[in-house]
Amino acid sequence: MSDQHTQVVIVGGGQSGLAAGYHLRRLGVHFVILDAQSTPGGAWQHTWDSLHLFSPAAFSSLPGRLMPLQAGEEYPDAEHVVTYLRDYEKRYELPVERPARVRGVHREAQLLRVETDAGTWRARAVISATGTWWRPFLPAVPGRGDFGGEQLHTVEYCTPRGFAGRRVIMVGGGNSGAQIAADLAYDTELTWVTQRPPRYLADDIDGRALFDAATARRRALDEGRSDSGGVASLGDIVAVPPVRAARDNGLLKTAPMFTRLIPGGVEWADGTRAEADAVIWCTGFRPTLSHLAPLQLRGVRGHILTTGTRATAEPRLHLLGYGDWTGPASATLIGVGRPARDAAREIAELLSD
Repeated sequence: MSDQHTQVVIVGGGQSGLAAGYHLRRLGVHFVILDAQSTPGGAWQHTWDSLHLFSPAAFSSLPGRLMPLQAGEEYPDAEHVVTYLRDYEKRYELPVERPARVRGVHREAQLLRVETDAGTWRARAVISATGTWWRPFLPAVPGRGDFGGEQLHTVEYCTPRGFAGRRVIMVGGGNSGAQIAADLAYDTELTWVTQRPPRYLADDIDGRALFDAATARRRALDEGRSDSGGVASLGDIVAVPPVRAARDNGLLKTAPMFTRLIPGGVEWADGTRAEADAVIWCTGFRPTLSHLAPLQLRGVRGHILTTGTRATAEPRLHLLGYGDWTGPASATLIGVGRPARDAAREIAELLSD
C-alpha cells in the first residue's frame, strides 16, 4: 500500500474534480485526483440510456475546452459527456489515480491524511468533489416495505424495455422525472406522480438561462438584495425534445403524491388506489460526504457550513460541485468552472503562506 505526499488531494474524478485539477495545474500546484471509478467519466457513465443534457454542447463545457457538438443532437447524450470527460482528462494530463476509494479524511498535525483502499496520501489541502449520485434519496413514505412489486431509484433505471406492458408509478417532478416519464410514456401504463403540477420552462429556454438565473440569484444575495428566486422562479423542467414530444402528445399527465404504498400499488388520502407492478423513485440525491466524517464538520441536518467553497471550520478543505451552497449551479458542467477556479486560487494562497 502506498504512502504518498502531495500539496492537494482532490477526492472524485468526475466533472468537478477535473475542473479543480485544470485550475490547480494552471497555478502550478502539485496535486492528485483520487477516483473511486475504474474508468473516466464520473457518474455520467452510470446514467439511464436516454439521458440528455438540457443545454447545448457549447454551454455544457468545463474550463479551457468547449464540448464538441454531437452529430444529430442539439442536446448531447450521456455517452457524449463521458467521451468529453475522458478526452479532457487526457488533454490536460490530469494525474488521476483509479480506482482509489477514499475511506476517510483525517487531521494530522499540519496536514490532512487521506485514507483510501489504494493507500494513504498526505496533503496540505483537500478538495472534496464526490457529487451526489452515490447517495440517492428515498422519501419516508408509509408502506414502502409492504409494496410487493419492483422498486428502484433513478440510479438503477436504465431503459424502458424491461417495463413494456407493465403498470408503473413514476415519482418525481424534476428534470430526471420528466425525462424518465417521457421514456416510459409510450409502452407502459404510466402514472406520473408529483408533489405539485409540473412547471415546464418555455420551450426556448435551456440550461444557459438556468445558469444565468442561478448566478444572478447568488450575486443578489451576496449584495444584500432581495432573493430573485433563481432557477425556481423559471420553472422545474427543461422541455428537451423527448419531453416536449411526449408532453405535446398528451402522454405526460400527472397525479398528486399518494399517501402510502400498499401491497399491490399505491393509495391516496381519499382512498383512491392505483395498481402497480413497479415504482420508480426520481426523488433526488444527497451529497456524498461520509469520507469527511472524521473531521466532524457536519452541523444541522448534516450540512457542512462553507464560505464560498471553503469549509468554514476547516480552511484546508474545499467542497466543490454539490449545488448552489458550493457555488451557483456548481453541480452542472458549465457551472462548476467558476467555483473551481476560486477554490484553486484560495488553496494556492494557503500554500504560499
